[in-house]
Amino acid sequence: MKVFSVAGYRLTGKTTLVVNLILELKKRGAKVVSIKDIHNEKFSMERPGSNSSKHLQASGEVVFARGLTETYQIWNRQLSLMEMLDHLKADYVIIEGMKSAAVPKIICAETSDQLDQLVDGTVFAISGKFAETGKTFNKMPVLHSTNDIQKIADLVEQKVFEVLPFPNEECCKVCGLSCRQMVQEILSGKRTRQDCHTDRNTGIKLVVNDQEIKIVPFVQKIIADTVKALIRNLNNCESGKIELTIE
Repeated sequence: MKVFSVAGYRLTGKTTLVVNLILELKKRGAKVVSIKDIHNEKFSMERPGSNSSKHLQASGEVVFARGLTETYQIWNRQLSLMEMLDHLKADYVIIEGMKSAAVPKIICAETSDQLDQLVDGTVFAISGKFAETGKTFNKMPVLHSTNDIQKIADLVEQKVFEVLPFPNEECCKVCGLSCRQMVQEILSGKRTRQDCHTDRNTGIKLVVNDQEIKIVPFVQKIIADTVKALIRNLNNCESGKIELTIE
């Protein structure tokens, strides 16, 4: 999946841009889903004392709430970006927020001072209220979230790439970079998505509860070398493909 963020300060036009991009990319035949990051400690989809809230408190685990027109899943904790992405299937995932995530970004802002604080090498366009002034900023594309939506979608198609396997600062750094640095290098044209080594399988595939778990090459090598060493000491085991299942 291709994942990018629309980030910025409150009330600068992020939601307007996200909605317009969803509609425009869908017109182009893409399947688009979104993630809304909410910075509010009191936020909850549940009313205190509701039946599903009681389920959640009792189990401490995941609860499904199913109505006549919608179904949603309640988790009793905050999920990481990768955990959320594991539950999605789409051509594009648009995140509203998460400005620290190691994904390409469009920044919405109102002033150049805000842009000075938010724009870095992971940003490929600027929009929001700032674009209404017609100003430019550091030679970056400044595009109106409604009038220029086709140009913004064009940029998304040109710039956004398959999400890195570990989009956070705790990367394996086999490539010599953090994931955030890799995003910057790809957007600047100095590297390509193929330069990320983490999701290049070196012979180990780990599946837990029918879900494939990405393993950095260093750990893949440790697992492979350990299992091969054990197998070599067993009778009647010839070299070749090894399958190990643990229930």
